[in-house]
Amino acid sequence: MIDKLFLCCLFLFVLSLLGIILNRKNLIVTLICIEMALLAVNLNFIVHSVDLDDILGQVYALCIIPLGAAESALGLAILICLFKVRGDMTLHSAILLKH
Repeated sequence: MIDKLFLCCLFLFVLSLLGIILNRKNLIVTLICIEMALLAVNLNFIVHSVDLDDILGQVYALCIIPLGAAESALGLAILICLFKVRGDMTLHSAILLKH
């Protein structure tokens, strides 16, 4: 049972990394993939915590979940401002903000 959960965590993490790497247009999908990677790491912490009969992994997961929520909220706020200024939400328009 634990091995299946580890494989599920690995699958979610690899899928999110592929989403980040292969997605070159939509920034919202990139944010969703980053959030999915954080959730895969949280699930991995929880599975290790249950497997080792230790509560520390669950505490780490509870600390990372609000961090991911704050990251998503901040990223969406930046994307809304980007859309108001540029009129689109592509990765190319976000890179142009550096200059």
